[in-house]
Amino acid sequence: MKIIRMRPSGKELAVEEGESILGTLERNGFALPNNCRAGACGECKCKVLSGDFDQGLVMDMALSEEDRAEGWALTCMAKQTSDVLEIDFGTEDAKPKLFPPRENVYCVVVDKFPRTPSIIELRLRPLGQPLRFWPGQYVTLGDRSAGIPERCYSIANIPNRENEIVLQVTRVKGGQTSNWIHDTLAEGDNVVINGPYGTFIGDPSADTPVLCLASGSGLAPIISLASAAFLRGGFRHPATILFSARTRDDVYETGLFAYLKARFRMFNFRYTLTREPNPGGLEGRLPAQLPSLFPDLSGYSVYIAGSPGFVDDCAAAALALGLPPERLHQEGFVSQVRPETPPRERLVG
Repeated sequence: MKIIRMRPSGKELAVEEGESILGTLERNGFALPNNCRAGACGECKCKVLSGDFDQGLVMDMALSEEDRAEGWALTCMAKQTSDVLEIDFGTEDAKPKLFPPRENVYCVVVDKFPRTPSIIELRLRPLGQPLRFWPGQYVTLGDRSAGIPERCYSIANIPNRENEIVLQVTRVKGGQTSNWIHDTLAEGDNVVINGPYGTFIGDPSADTPVLCLASGSGLAPIISLASAAFLRGGFRHPATILFSARTRDDVYETGLFAYLKARFRMFNFRYTLTREPNPGGLEGRLPAQLPSLFPDLSGYSVYIAGSPGFVDDCAAAALALGLPPERLHQEGFVSQVRPETPPRERLVG
């Protein structure tokens, strides 16, 4: 049987007959950002350290001659031909490496529309090289020339063929940047973003059920993570998203989650309303409801995103229900003045 060995962790993955490198990674709970799965977008590029493989048919713009000479492979199409193939993937503990953040990525606003009465969705397309990111990460957006401070916003989509970056921005009372985005920024405008930042991607190989807790536009990175899981073939363990909203008008993405629920019996989406009745559904704050919904979280991985107070209260409630601290993943930018770049050992290249 053929083996893929991940360096520097040394973890070994058995390869099934005819399987691509990406297929082997995903089947074992690992993944690379990817979209086209046809050798055209270049998102799934990975460096092969030793061993032989058949690259298959790919486009030169996705994998240049220089890339090939340096040992890079597009994993969606590449299939190994040697018994052992060593790839540069992850860190010593087999967690994924992150892409170095870039500054001054010029983009055009190609679409802008309301998601809820207080949340605007922006769709941005870079004018230059695509911005490579992991689902769950975030970028900064502002306008220095106009005195609009840069603020952090989670990416709500996964890498796609158009290289779009989707942001969902909540209007904050007195918030200079969020009000600029809602009231001034228009389709066709040029903007500058920086990123990606953050380590909210968690552990792709965690062999546990998953619980995601979100409020407001904190749902954005959860949407990205759920979409990535769908592309990897679904949910291997029970996965539940609990969303906290003030009113029914503040609940969004119900269509996507209904689709995922219809496709995968182990996926579930529920929401609670904190400021109006929710007949037949959940009412009140999520931290207070967790003990009755999930009395024992010792075997779970938990992801939390939203306002700082929401994240802190949900984290405390989850830990009190037995969640191991190492399986608690919190959106990291909420309390940062400036985004923090991960340590060099966690970066690609």
